[in-house]
Amino acid sequence: MRELIKQIRQYTGLSQTEMAKKIGVQFATINRWENGRSQPTRLAGEGLFALCEDFNVPVYDMIIEKVKREVSSLKIEEGRVILYHGSKSGLVGDIAPISREKCDFGKGFYMGTTPEQPLTLICDFEESKFYVVSIDASELATAEIPADIDWAMIVAYHRGRMEKIKGSKFYNKYSTMTSGKDLAIGSIANDRMFFVIDNFFLENITDIALVNSLSALQLGRQYVALTEKACKAIKVEKEIELSFFEKKVLRKVSEGNRQKGIELANKICKSYRREGKFFDEILDDALKGDN
Repeated sequence: MRELIKQIRQYTGLSQTEMAKKIGVQFATINRWENGRSQPTRLAGEGLFALCEDFNVPVYDMIIEKVKREVSSLKIEEGRVILYHGSKSGLVGDIAPISREKCDFGKGFYMGTTPEQPLTLICDFEESKFYVVSIDASELATAEIPADIDWAMIVAYHRGRMEKIKGSKFYNKYSTMTSGKDLAIGSIANDRMFFVIDNFFLENITDIALVNSLSALQLGRQYVALTEKACKAIKVEKEIELSFFEKKVLRKVSEGNRQKGIELANKICKSYRREGKFFDEILDDALKGDN
């Protein structure tokens, strides 16, 4: 946090005294922050946030750079993939495939290839923790989920959206797609994608619009450890501390990303509104195919 405070002050061009006055703290407080002897309280964090808003400080970019610096200092064993994990209350005990049932690829331990998605996912939770992790997947049975209609359908299956065709060949295809696999790898339904996938399930956009949105939104990838074997292949490399101030910045970014996703999805949907099939049409066709 101390480096972030220095970066913010340098960006604004303020002295420690000037910065302290604008935030409403003492000069010595800024000095302690920059020397790492203390961190902003919640109240001071609000003042720091307001200052950054006034000066248009790119704090989000600074946070991402902070994460990258932390990662670059790590010594990662050869053959291991660096990933990121956000936890709403922190990791306790051994890593296990114990997420909620209705996640994108089912119950598992979720990790992303970029820090942005887990950071914005956990920013609303006071006790949340952010981790750099790694995995050696060389001995794991892996299912690769392409960024196309198959991705949408396996997400639909795991979110309980395909129960009306339970038992059909189409349903069974997705219910068994990750069967016997230790690890699933596929696109992340990030802040910008939540709106799109939900509107596909709600019949507001077609499969063609969805697939084009997947491409346009340039989603990161997620690795999902589905078994104990996969979880044992994961190593926590480092926990990166996030202050109240940083989480507040991340919340604003998350809200902005959702809005950008809505705007982009609406634009794409207008372009493809007469092409493709709606979700229920796909399910109805699947049932017809079995008859």
